[in-house]
Amino acid sequence: MSDTVRNRARSSAVLIPIVEGPEPTVLVTRRTSKIRFGGHICFPGGTRDDSDDSAVATALRETQEEISLSGEFVEVLGELGPYYTQAGFRITPVIGLVKRGFKMEPNPEEVEQIYQISLRRILDATSYQLNWHTPKRGHYAYHEGDVRVAGPTVSLLIGLYETLLRNQGFVLAAS
Repeated sequence: MSDTVRNRARSSAVLIPIVEGPEPTVLVTRRTSKIRFGGHICFPGGTRDDSDDSAVATALRETQEEISLSGEFVEVLGELGPYYTQAGFRITPVIGLVKRGFKMEPNPEEVEQIYQISLRRILDATSYQLNWHTPKRGHYAYHEGDVRVAGPTVSLLIGLYETLLRNQGFVLAAS
């Protein structure tokens, strides 16, 4: 990706919400057909507003707007490095542990459905498939039930997986 694309990229953030429990899950959403990238599976998030003082603020605000998940139920664990998209976004992934007792509801203007996918499967390399489009071009995808994660979102999942592998002392314990 060129420096020009990186320099012009719009700042955005997503929350990678890990739901605590005996079998931790990760929340993802299916975007409505009414908005850009309709039908795609993604993390809650969006473009940074002038009122947002950080990527964390953007991720938490967008999560509240999209799925009504209140920030009081999210313990922010940290951020992954920026991810640049071909569509012109610089995404900062924010990792958050979602505490028990949370409630959520999809905003029908933005989210068609909310899914919880297995963190255990996300952290298993065999869960990812490389789909070849041409002999020299392929993309990874993650499948679980009727959920197919691809594009930037699967790249962020792989980034989470790689980060946890590098920091093997990190353990997600059941609460």
